[in-house]
Amino acid sequence: MPAITVPDDANVFAALIDPARDPNRVFMENADGRVIRFGEVSIVTARYAGLLASEGVGKADFVAGILEKSPEAVLLYLAACRLGAVYVPVHIGLTDAEIGHILGDARPKLVICDPTRESVVRAAGCRHLTLDAGGSGSLIERSETMPGESALQSVAPSDPNAMVYTSGTTGRPKGALLSAGSVIWNARSLASCWGITETDTLLHANPMAYGLFGTTTPALAGGAAMILLPKFEAGSVLAALPRATIFAGVPTYYARLMADPRFDRALCAGMRLFVTGSAPMRPDAFEAFAARTGHRLLDRYGLTEVLIATSNRLGGSRRPDTSGKPLPGSAIRIVDEQGELVPAGTVGMIELRQPYPFLGYWQDPEKTAQAFRDGWFRTGDFGRLDAQGYVSVLGRGADLIISGGLNVYPREVEAAVNALDGVAESAVIGVPHADFGEAVLAVVQLAGGAEGFDTSAAIAALKRSLAGYKVPKRIELVAEMPRNTLGKIQKNLLKARFEGAFRG
Repeated sequence: MPAITVPDDANVFAALIDPARDPNRVFMENADGRVIRFGEVSIVTARYAGLLASEGVGKADFVAGILEKSPEAVLLYLAACRLGAVYVPVHIGLTDAEIGHILGDARPKLVICDPTRESVVRAAGCRHLTLDAGGSGSLIERSETMPGESALQSVAPSDPNAMVYTSGTTGRPKGALLSAGSVIWNARSLASCWGITETDTLLHANPMAYGLFGTTTPALAGGAAMILLPKFEAGSVLAALPRATIFAGVPTYYARLMADPRFDRALCAGMRLFVTGSAPMRPDAFEAFAARTGHRLLDRYGLTEVLIATSNRLGGSRRPDTSGKPLPGSAIRIVDEQGELVPAGTVGMIELRQPYPFLGYWQDPEKTAQAFRDGWFRTGDFGRLDAQGYVSVLGRGADLIISGGLNVYPREVEAAVNALDGVAESAVIGVPHADFGEAVLAVVQLAGGAEGFDTSAAIAALKRSLAGYKVPKRIELVAEMPRNTLGKIQKNLLKARFEGAFRG
């Protein structure tokens, strides 16, 4: 598969929206029945861009969106791209304090927000327009008088296109600047790896802010239509699935679909591809999905700073223990603490090199410098590469447990815990211990209906499959795992909750 190159004029709108596409084809269909066709995209985005420009937005200016998912919200991003502005997607479900932090940090020229979040935007002192989930608001009203055509701003591949705040599973979110080249290269590479064409329809159930890159942009690059759901609900997905060919979601989504008896091979007959990622998929769940639907999930691995870094290919091996190979034109290496390469199959730190690299953290040159080693981006994740170049991600470096001077990789232990009868999901963390420094502790959410789970018997069983130092010293049961908006378990909250498990 050849590497994707980005033209010298890298306006993202021009790169993702092909004017030759049939103007009558559906571009996006909303859950409420609203439909935007390809012929409307250029006209509507030109009007939005004209309004943004009248508010003083120009090339390299920040435009923040705090919005429910809607076709108009996606068109707003494309309008910002027309101007060469930098779009800052902010998840609408964040607290006022979290949104206030992002707005205070980014200081956007203009904010477009859902009316329910106007108070926090005003408190931050930001100028704003409104846009609600139904496609109404001052953005729509005021843009109607703007011209339906305008020139596109010239943009270099190294110019910023977006600033996405990290999801904050281990600390306060940081603004990561993504270049136009990175966004285009990533979207086109994924469209190629996943075989997305104009014959596809993506069923989009991911959050608006975090689903813009890695979900929306590859569909745009391939010319696919999209069905937008406001959020993931199993019933809504099942109802829309027969009209789609692609679905992308986190393992939690797939677990909820699998819990519904209506989700079967017949319902998935028209589907071409199911993509998973953002969190590990249990091997037994991976195989159960294939048996139920006739489809093998396609896993990928990504980070906020570099978008999607690796992916399995349509025609290649799809296994639950790997997130595939680097996208064409990029490379991954596994190194030790000194930055030296380790042999294939050996665990180390994952480093990544891409043709259009991450631009850095907003107003933090020191952290940006620390993120790179000899031109390679230091992901902060542990993993290994096999002899065929497939990467397996074993977890964040911050989650590494050092117990009695020995390294314990949480995902390896989680795989063993998840294999126990009655376990729906587990999270393995390190907590303070007077003797070992850190002790291995497993937090377990039981499967529905599981009764009589014996933690002592579970630990005894784990001793038969894991080295002694890897076996959890304790298993704690919880009714529900704490998760962020991407469905990732927030281990920092679990660590805070069980910090004193071995004290006294």
